[in-house]
Amino acid sequence: MTTKIICLANHKGGVGKTTSVINLGHGLARRGKEVLIVDFDPQGQCATFLGINPGPDIFFVLTSRLAGEPKGPDLVTLKQRVRSTGRNKLWIIPGGTETAMAQTTLAALGKPVSYIADVIKTYASNGLDYILFDTSPSLGGVQERALWASKYVIAPVQTDYAAAQGLKQLVNTLTAMRQEKEWGGTLAGVLPTFYDEQTRETRSIIAEVKQTFGGLMLPPIHRATILRECAAEGITIFEKDPDGRAAQEYESVVDVILKLA
Repeated sequence: MTTKIICLANHKGGVGKTTSVINLGHGLARRGKEVLIVDFDPQGQCATFLGINPGPDIFFVLTSRLAGEPKGPDLVTLKQRVRSTGRNKLWIIPGGTETAMAQTTLAALGKPVSYIADVIKTYASNGLDYILFDTSPSLGGVQERALWASKYVIAPVQTDYAAAQGLKQLVNTLTAMRQEKEWGGTLAGVLPTFYDEQTRETRSIIAEVKQTFGGLMLPPIHRATILRECAAEGITIFEKDPDGRAAQEYESVVDVILKLA
């Protein structure tokens, strides 16, 4: 099986992107898939949400490739940047504040848009089923290259006006990458988050997403205090409440991901 690389992205922050990355990653791992989460967001929250310390690992992965193809001890060092999450089949390359410095370095050196795609080959060739990228909402050197390296993009969108605008900007970015930089990926789904069918704004945004994206709209994730509790405790929804509604909703999205060709 070829490793499937999926980037979760939106040009608006606070849309449940990191929460979705770690829960979808754990959901896939629970189905027997080998999963690597790569945190390209300088906030480094993927590690925190999984109950482990953030670190400069992705910074070292990105900058170690500046001199060319890693071999021997350098290749071993790159692979050592993969850390266990303490969960079976779920791994992570953590990020942190140093990621912003890597972004500046890549931009200054004019590295090609394919740079992260080349970097990630070091890991994709090691029996992984899925690699999930978490990215910053702001488009920059790292974020654009992470999108370009992805076969699939899933866009979490909080059901409010600002997040919907961020989704439109993301779609424009993907369209431009396909036309100008020969991106071969696809938008695989739009994931409504903080869903509350009782509010008029939610109903309006959902209707707009359905009209624009049709079958690409994924099963929504309801607004739930328990998801914030999970983040604070450093556990996933499957560890906190595996039989609850939030876990079932993320399982439904996992089902869709498993069907991606």
